[in-house]
Amino acid sequence: MIAPNVCKAFAVLTLLAAPMLAAPAHAADMKIDPALKAVLDGPQRSAEHKARDQYRHPGETLTFFGLKPDMTVVELWPFGGWYTEILAPYLKAHGKLYGANVASDVRGLGRYRSAFENKLASDKDLYSDVVETDLGPSDSAIAPAGTADMVVTFRNIHNWDSGGFTDHVFKEVYTALKPGGIFGVVEHRAKPGMESKEPGYTSEDRAIKQIEAAGFKLVAKSEINANPKDTKDYPAGVWTLPPDFRLGDKDRDKYAAIGESDRFTLKFVKPKD
Repeated sequence: MIAPNVCKAFAVLTLLAAPMLAAPAHAADMKIDPALKAVLDGPQRSAEHKARDQYRHPGETLTFFGLKPDMTVVELWPFGGWYTEILAPYLKAHGKLYGANVASDVRGLGRYRSAFENKLASDKDLYSDVVETDLGPSDSAIAPAGTADMVVTFRNIHNWDSGGFTDHVFKEVYTALKPGGIFGVVEHRAKPGMESKEPGYTSEDRAIKQIEAAGFKLVAKSEINANPKDTKDYPAGVWTLPPDFRLGDKDRDKYAAIGESDRFTLKFVKPKD
C-alpha cells in the first residue's frame, strides 16, 4: 500500500476560477521557495513539530496559498504557534505578521491565548516584529483595514462554530484584506451530512458557502492535507487522533497509525471590484 504522505504528494489541485491566481496542477510540481525550505528545517522548530510536517505539509500548503516573503499576513488563532514558527522568520526581513490571538472574551480558551503569548515571549528576537491582535465574538481589528495580503487559518472553524461567531470571523477577515487578498483555510473535514455527529469536524461545502457569503470567491482546492485513513467515528471526536490522543494510551497505536485528521484546504480571494 502506498503511504498516505506519498499519495498526498501527488494530490491534484483543482483550479476553479480567477485566472489571475495560478497554482500548479500537482503538489509534487510545487516549487517551494528555498528560503521557506530553510525555515522549515530551522532550529526554531522542535523535532516534535517537524515530525508533524508529514500530516500538515506546511511548505506545500503555504505555497498553494501563494505566500511570498514580502507579504503582510494575518494568522488567526495561532494557539501554541506551530505555524508561527514558520511564518515569523519567513516574513521577518521583508514582510509583516499579525497573530490574531484568542480574544479575552472567548470562554474556555484562555489557555490558548496564554500559549501564544508564551510563544512570542520565548524568543524575543525571532518574534519581536509579530503584532498581536485579538479575534473573538466582539468587533476587533485583526489588522488595519485593507492592509493584509493574506489571512490564514488552520483547524479553527469548528471552534468558531462552537462559539457561534464564525460569520463574524469571516467579516473581520474580509475587512482586513486588501482587494485581491487571499484567505487560506485548512480544516478537519466531516463526511457529507455527518457534521453534527463528528465532533471537531466541519462540512467543507458549508464552509465554502459561509465564506462566499462573506464576499469571497473560491479560486482553488487542494487535497494536500487529505487523509483517507481517517474514519471520523471516534469516541472523543477528532481529538482522539494525534497529536491530542485524548483517550491516552487506549488504542494509541491504532490511532497513531491513522495519523492526523483528514483536512480540506481552500484558497479564496477578496474580489478587486
